[in-house]
Amino acid sequence: MATSQGRKIAIVTGSALGLGFELTRQLIERGWFVAGIDFNAERQAELADQFPHDAYRSFIGDVSDEDFVTRSVAEIAHIGHIDLLINNAGQPSFKVPTGYEGADIDKCLKGLKGMILWSVATLRADKESDLKIANVMSTAATRGNPNESVYCATKWGEKGYTQSLKAAYKGTSVKIVGVYPGGIDTPFYRDSRDYVSEDKQHTFMSPAELAEVILFNLVNDANLTVSDILIERNYQ
Repeated sequence: MATSQGRKIAIVTGSALGLGFELTRQLIERGWFVAGIDFNAERQAELADQFPHDAYRSFIGDVSDEDFVTRSVAEIAHIGHIDLLINNAGQPSFKVPTGYEGADIDKCLKGLKGMILWSVATLRADKESDLKIANVMSTAATRGNPNESVYCATKWGEKGYTQSLKAAYKGTSVKIVGVYPGGIDTPFYRDSRDYVSEDKQHTFMSPAELAEVILFNLVNDANLTVSDILIERNYQ
C-alpha cells in the first residue's frame, strides 16, 4: 500500500497520457501524492515504474463505472485526506451533425458522468470540506463548433455542473474551478484526421506548458482561488 508520507493528495482522472500525464508529473514534482485514474493498463504499469512508489498509485478502470469510482475513492481516502480532484478524463467524437449515432453520444457522455461520479464520491469522502475540484473541459464549453455538436453538448453540460457546484459550495472550504483549454497537441484527435489534420494539431498547445499554467493558478499558497481558467494558444 502506497502512503502519502505527509504529501498532499490529488486524484487525476485520465492520467496516462496527454494533459493528464503532465498534470500528474508536475504535481509529483511539486511534492504531491497522485492517485492516477485511467483505463490504459499498459500505460499505468509504465507510470507505476516511472514515478516513485510513495508518490503515485495507479487505478485502472472506466471513470464512468460507479462501482470502480466508489472502490477507488475509498482506497485513496484510506491513504489520507484528498486535497485536490482534477476531472480530466474524456473522449471526443467529431462528426458532421447527421453523422452521429448512439455510440458516439455514449462515448462523449462518459466524461460528464465520470466528472459527476468522482466529484460526488470525493466530496463524500472528504465530508464536504477542504477540497478543491478542478473540472477540465474545453473552450467547446463556451461556444458551438462545427462538427462538434455532441462534444459541445456534453462540455456545456459539464460547465453547467461546474457552475452548480460553485453555487452549492459558495463560502465554504470546498473550491470549484472550471478549466477551459483550447486545442492541445495530443492524440486526442487521433480518429478525426479528416476534421483536424495532424499538421494543424501540431500548432496546438503543448500539454506540458498547459499543465504548468493550470497548476500555477490551481496550486499555490495564496489565500485566493482562481475560479475559471480560460487558456488559448497564441497565434503567430
